[in-house]
Amino acid sequence: DFAWSTAAGKAQINGQVAYRAGNVAFSCAASGVVLTPDTPWVQSRMMILYKSTESAALPADEVRRRTPPERSQDYSAFVKRAKCGPTGDFSFQGLPRGTWYVITVVRPVSGAPGPEMALMRRVVTRGGKVTPVEL
Repeated sequence: DFAWSTAAGKAQINGQVAYRAGNVAFSCAASGVVLTPDTPWVQSRMMILYKSTESAALPADEVRRRTPPERSQDYSAFVKRAKCGPTGDFSFQGLPRGTWYVITVVRPVSGAPGPEMALMRRVVTRGGKVTPVEL
C-alpha cells in the first residue's frame, strides 16, 4: 500500500503553521513535521487518532491517549520528516503525486498558557506542482 510513496516525483508541499487559539499563537519550532502517505490503513488510523480523515486540531494528550497498537513499525520507513522553521514554515520536496497527511505538534509561543495541540491535514500533490498548506 505504501510503495507508491517511494517513487521519484517533482511535487512539493510548502507549509506554514498559523494555528491560533483565541489570542494565543502556536509554533511548531520545537517539533518536526511528518508527512505520511495515504493508505486504507492510515485512513483508519487517522479516524482513530483525529476523528477525521481530512483535518483536525486536537489537544496532543487526547490524540496520544487514542494511539492504537501498531500493526508493525514497517510503515515508518515511508514517513517523511521536515524541520519546522522559526516562523512556522516547512517544506517537502521531490514527492510523487498522491495523497498525504501532514502532521505536527504545536505549543503556545512566548510561554503563553495552553496545551500542546496536534494538527493534521490531508493534502493531495500533483505532478510537478507546489501545494501550499496552512495548519
